[in-house]
Amino acid sequence: WLIAAARNRNEKTMAVNLASEIVAGYKEEGAAYKKKMDTHRMAEANKAFSHFRF
Repeated sequence: WLIAAARNRNEKTMAVNLASEIVAGYKEEGAAYKKKMDTHRMAEANKAFSHFRF
């Protein structure tokens, strides 16, 4: 998630993009942080159905 989000940023170099995305993640913003929270939210929503055996 982190590298994919850094590649989508429009700054000069990959190092600057990656550093910006890490700082954004620390501040609880940015694309990588949003992806992480969406994944955790989906896992929490589907936890109720984990006891079913299909």
